[in-house]
Amino acid sequence: MTSRPLREIRADHDRDTIVVYQAYSRAIAEPALAAQKFVAPFSLNRMTWIKPSFLWMMERSGWGRKPGQEVTLAVRMTRAGWEEALGQAVLTEKDASGAAVLVQWDPERSIRGGKLDHRSIQVGLSRHLIRTYAEKWVVAITDLSPLAAKLYRLRAGGEYDRARRLLPPERPYPLSDKLMRRLGVSSP
Repeated sequence: MTSRPLREIRADHDRDTIVVYQAYSRAIAEPALAAQKFVAPFSLNRMTWIKPSFLWMMERSGWGRKPGQEVTLAVRMTRAGWEEALGQAVLTEKDASGAAVLVQWDPERSIRGGKLDHRSIQVGLSRHLIRTYAEKWVVAITDLSPLAAKLYRLRAGGEYDRARRLLPPERPYPLSDKLMRRLGVSSP
């Protein structure tokens, strides 16, 4: 088994888009699903965090069971927008006051919920970019709550291999050398 780099973006992506995950209450998620973009009551005045790791999102949201995080959304956004955000990112371990975009690297999670040795990226979009994200970068929004619930049941029953086969696909996301340096990612 080959080891993964300490910091690597793994995501569901294609030539033009990347999938990031967010979890919200039904009050925010249902209008977003209907409009296929974020609309009221989604706030354009507070930071929102996007995560390309499905398992990290599941851990963060308690597998869709935490209050206010019952709906797991797969947000397909433009790669141009994703990379524009990353190009403005400041690592949270540095002086990030006033940054338009924050990046935090947290331990990736296994299907069992344990912390892994490599890190997963979280990207915080400040109110300076949130309208652009909500109105221009979002291409499609899908409700993955039924999948999250099924995976939760499989995990509870100890069926980890079966659950693993149902996970959304994720593979390394290619970064320019400039973005790698900005995000603190080492070359492969």
